[in-house]
Amino acid sequence: MHEFTVWAPGAKKVSVKAGDRAHAMQGPDERGWWNATVEDAGAGSDYGFSLDDNPAVYPDPRSAWQPNGVHGLSRVYDQAAFRWHDEGWQAPPLESSIQYELHVDTFTPGSTLDSAIERLDDLVELGITHVELMPVAAFAGDRGWGYDGVDLYAVAEHYGGPDGLKRFVDACHARGLAVLLDVVYNHFGPVGNYAAKFGPYLTGAHRTPWGEAVNLEEWGSDEVRRFLCDNATMWMRDFHIDGLRLDAVHGLVDRSAIHFLEQLSTEVEALTATLGRRLVLIAESDLNDPRVVRPREAGGYGMDAQWSDDFHHALFTVLHPEDHGYYKDFGTIEQLAKALTQVFVYDGKYSKYRGRRHGRPVEGLSAHRFLGFIQTHDQVGNRVAGDRVEQIVGMDGAKVAAGMVLTAPFVPLIFMGEEFAACTPFLYFADHDDPEMAKLVREGRRREFAAFGFTEQEVPDPAARSTFERSRLNWQEAGEGRHREMREWYRALIRLRRGSAALNDGDLAHTKVLWSEQDRWLVMDRGGVLVLANLGQRAVGFDAPGGFRVALVSREIAGIGGGKIVLPPSTLAVLSSEAE
Repeated sequence: MHEFTVWAPGAKKVSVKAGDRAHAMQGPDERGWWNATVEDAGAGSDYGFSLDDNPAVYPDPRSAWQPNGVHGLSRVYDQAAFRWHDEGWQAPPLESSIQYELHVDTFTPGSTLDSAIERLDDLVELGITHVELMPVAAFAGDRGWGYDGVDLYAVAEHYGGPDGLKRFVDACHARGLAVLLDVVYNHFGPVGNYAAKFGPYLTGAHRTPWGEAVNLEEWGSDEVRRFLCDNATMWMRDFHIDGLRLDAVHGLVDRSAIHFLEQLSTEVEALTATLGRRLVLIAESDLNDPRVVRPREAGGYGMDAQWSDDFHHALFTVLHPEDHGYYKDFGTIEQLAKALTQVFVYDGKYSKYRGRRHGRPVEGLSAHRFLGFIQTHDQVGNRVAGDRVEQIVGMDGAKVAAGMVLTAPFVPLIFMGEEFAACTPFLYFADHDDPEMAKLVREGRRREFAAFGFTEQEVPDPAARSTFERSRLNWQEAGEGRHREMREWYRALIRLRRGSAALNDGDLAHTKVLWSEQDRWLVMDRGGVLVLANLGQRAVGFDAPGGFRVALVSREIAGIGGGKIVLPPSTLAVLSSEAE
C-alpha cells in the first residue's frame, strides 16, 4: 500500500498510474493537493500522474527516483531501507574547513559516486575536511554540469541514483569527511521540466538569465517555497548531507516580508536541533550584500557563509591582467589588499562593469563567513578553453595563488585537480537530450566568445562527447613531476594552516596588509604569521623581523641574511613566530 500525493492547483482531474492501472485521485484541497491510496503499490513501484483529460503520464515533481531518466516514470523509493554506518557523526566545524569541489562525472574514469569513493583517501591525505559535490539532481541527457536539473528530489541515475549518493556520503563520513551538496533553486533546466505542468513553479512576473523566475512571491508561491525547503531538508535528513551550497541566490527574486533564504535558514536551524548535528548553508551571491550571511537576529538572511568573488577576481587579475566582463573592475594590488581585509572590493563603489554603484561594506562579520578560492567550476569552465590557473600563469604563479588562498582569513575552497596542477581542462559541456536545445547552446557559446575575438573553431561544442571526455581528470598525473610538486605544496599549506592559530583567526581587524603597486609586492600580517608575496617580475627584498622563521616558501630562495629575505619574481613565503 502506498499513498500518492501531488500538488496540481489548476487541475480539474488528476489520476495516478501505478502498475497497469490508473487510479483517480481525491482533491484538490484548499491548497491544491491531490491524494490517492493504492493498495498494490509500494517501494519499487513505477508510477506517474495524468492531468485532466491529457493522456500523457508525467513523472512526480517530488520523485526521489527516476531510474529511466527525467522523461520516464517515477519509482517509489524507501528512504528508510538504506543501512547507514555513521551513527554519532558530526561534521568538522565550517570555520576550520578545507573544502574541495568536485564534479562526479569527470572526477574519475567511472563517472559515478561509487567510483568517486575510490579517491576519497587521496583527499583525506591532502587535508580536505569537506567535499562539495556539484549538483546531482536528475537532468536531461547523460552528461552535464548539473545546473540544468529538473527532478530536484532525484539523484541522477547515471551517477548511481539515490543509493549511490547514500553510499558516497556514508563512505565520506567513515573517513571523517563532511559532504556539501550544490543545489539549484533559482531555475529549472530547459528540457524535462514537467513540474511546470502541475503548477506555477515559475512566474513571468520576473526574468532571470535562465528565463522565467522561480515563483517565490506570486499566487501559489507558498507551495513552491515548501517544495524547495522540503527538498533542502530531505538532502540533510534522508541523505545525511552536512550542508548545501545554494547556486546563484541573486537569481531568487523575492520581495516577501520573509525572504526565502531566511525561511530556509530557519527551517534548517530547526532540523539541526532535531537531528543533533550541525548543518550549514553556503550561498553563491554576486550581490556583495552582507545581509546574505548576517544572522537573522541582526536582520540578515542567516546563511552560514558565501563565496567571495571579489577576492578571486582581485587575486586572479593581479596574476594575469584581463579586462573583459567583470575583470575590467579589477587588476590592482590595492584591490587585493582590500579584499583580504574588507572582503568586498565593491562595497558601494562605482563599478565600470555594471555601470552603477555596487555592494555595501562588511561590518562586524567574521572572515569565516566567506569562502576564498582561485579556481571553481565557474572560473575554469566558463573560460573558452577551460584552462586552469597553472596553465594561465605558470607553476610559480599558481603556487603564489594557492599560498594566498590558504593563508587568507577566509575559508579555503579548492577545485578538483587544482591541487596537482591538472593538465586536463574543465570545459563547459551539456547533453540536453534535445537536438534543438543543443544547437541553441552551441550557437550561444559561439556568440558569447566571438565578442572576445574567438573563432567558431576555437569554441568547443558543449554537446560533443569529446568536450566532456577532455574534462575528465587524469589521476596518473598526480604522482608525477611538477604535478606531485604542486600537490606537496598544497599539502604543506593545508598542514600549516591547520596547525596555526593565527591562520585560523577570522577577525578581519587582525589582518593587516602592506603593498606596493609600483614594485608589485604584498605583505599580509596575520598576527603570528607573515605572508610575503612578490607579484612582480623583479626580485624584492623584505625586512625579516626577529623571532620569525621561514615556515614555507613556494620556490627556492637564498634564505634570510642581514635582516632581509629576498624573493625572486612570482614567489610567496610564509614566516611564522608560532611554536612548531
